[in-house]
Parts: sequence; structure tokens; C-alpha cells
Amino acid sequence: HVQEYFFFTKAAFVTFGGAYAVLAYVTQTVTIAPFNWLSPAQAIDGLALAETTPGPLIMVLQFVGFMAGWNNPPAGLSPAASGVIGALVTTYATFLPCFVFIFVGAPYIEVIRGKRGLADALAGVTAAVVGVILNLAILFGVAVIWPRGLAGGTNWFAALLSVAAFVALYRFKLGVLWVVLTGGLLGLASALLLG
Repeated sequence: HVQEYFFFTKAAFVTFGGAYAVLAYVTQTVTIAPFNWLSPAQAIDGLALAETTPGPLIMVLQFVGFMAGWNNPPAGLSPAASGVIGALVTTYATFLPCFVFIFVGAPYIEVIRGKRGLADALAGVTAAVVGVILNLAILFGVAVIWPRGLAGGTNWFAALLSVAAFVALYRFKLGVLWVVLTGGLLGLASALLLG
């Protein structure tokens, strides 16, 4: 769990741009060597589960921490106990740096806000975050629409549902909660009807 602590502390310190920037970094790191804490499919399951709750970032990170502990329990520790410890370590390591930043930096926010160069730098960071979020969308989109790779065939249900969700959000301005819940219900119905 020491490796988890240092990884999530580093993630909290070096990822800027909000929840989805953190998710992109974490997902792309923990699903590959040397970590291999969980599979891309498990990462997507965690994101899908977390998106049905308020505060999805911490939910996804706790899921990753739990799965890292579950999939790699230390000798003498059950997977369940290791998973719970992993989730707790992840939560602590994620929040501590953020708390320190806010506690130490809060008095300087108003002073910094008036600086022209900083405002321009923040605009650049925001623009870069758009690319990070697009990267995450493509990463997850490919994993959901082609779960067994391009040679494994296309999941047309997932592809059509993805397009429908985009249209519902962008064109019709439906709420995210309703789109996510509808997607979940349609996915469940598809599984029950088509097996």
C-alpha cells in the first residue's frame, strides 16, 4: 500500500485541470506496467459506477485504490481487507496535498488573481485540459465500443448509445443525471433481453 500512497500523492500534486485530467492520468498509469493494478475494463466499470454518484472523482480513485489492493494483496492479508486499506490510503493520499495547497495558498488567491500573466497562464492550462479530457474520452470510447480490440468487432449498442447520449446532452441540453440513468437502464434492458 506504500506504492499506492506515493502514486496517489503524486497524482494529487502533479495533475492540474480538474477531475477528468486526474482520471486520464490515473487510468493511463494504473492499467499499464509497472503497476497493472486493474484492467482497462475495470477502470471503465469504476468510472461508470462513479458517474452515477455525486463526487465521481473520489469515487473512481477509491475504486482504483480498492481494486489495486484487491488484485495485489500483501502476504497474509485477504483481498477484501487489502482492498479496504487501498481505498482508505487512496482517499488520504488524494486529499492531503489538496488540503495543504488550499490551506497555504488561500491567503494569496486575491493577490494572484489580479496578475495578467497568471490569468493568461490559467487560460493556457484550461485549453490544455480540453485536450486531456478529449484524450480520456477517446481512451474510454475505444475501450467501450471495441472492448476486444478492433479485430474483436464493434459493440454497436454502445456506439449508438454513446452518440445518443452526446446528442441528448449537446443538442437537447438534457441533464447529465438523466442521461446517465437512462444509459444504465438501457444497458440493463439490453443485457436482460439479449443476454
